[in-house]
Amino acid sequence: MATGSFVALSGQLALDARLSTIANNIANARTVGYRANGVNFNPLVSNTQDFDTVFASTGKNHVNMSAGGFTRTGNPLDVAVHGDGFLAYTGPSGTYYSKDGRLTMTETGELVNVLGQPVQDVGGSGITVNPNGGKIDISNDGGVYQGGQRVGQIGLFAINLNSGYTRVEGSGLVPVAQAEQLTDFSNNSVVQGFIEEANVNPITEMVKLIQVTRAFEAASTYADKVLENETDAIKTLGAR
Repeated sequence: MATGSFVALSGQLALDARLSTIANNIANARTVGYRANGVNFNPLVSNTQDFDTVFASTGKNHVNMSAGGFTRTGNPLDVAVHGDGFLAYTGPSGTYYSKDGRLTMTETGELVNVLGQPVQDVGGSGITVNPNGGKIDISNDGGVYQGGQRVGQIGLFAINLNSGYTRVEGSGLVPVAQAEQLTDFSNNSVVQGFIEEANVNPITEMVKLIQVTRAFEAASTYADKVLENETDAIKTLGAR
């Protein structure tokens, strides 16, 4: 098989990975707190022949950490995180981090997300308030107040995804590296009564989807042409 076929195949694999990323972003455009997927490709250069041949790599996934828009809900238990901080939740497989701050109160006063999973305080424990204790106020440092008394503090954490990560629970992220508690509330703060939307622009992603689809079709056409040329060459050489 000619080198061109392998080059075309590497391009198709890279574009397929890009298509999957874009499709996932579009599917989560309405997921509260979602951080968009991205994928980086580095060229792979082979010099096993008389000339260098450049192949496309399979790509490395990354997360777009830019902020999404804030939407006012008026719900005192909803919180958005301004800055780079993330909320921590206790899921079925352990702690994960998310920008989705839609909280509710259980009958026993525990603060949980829409999946019923506890939001963690600064020490990694759950937060419990008095279900009959009246209005709840949440300060910019995550402090939870009820009846004028501080009853807990929602933890804010910085996460580093450079060493790897997995996605869970829609907008949730589990980094390989250990998260760090944030104590600087000038650049990172909690905003009560708001939620943060996904940082995905559906129109932009649709344009990307069309562009990548066309590129994939072009790569497929090129691969077919290479195969056709190889077949013609074999027939010509075989006829001699």
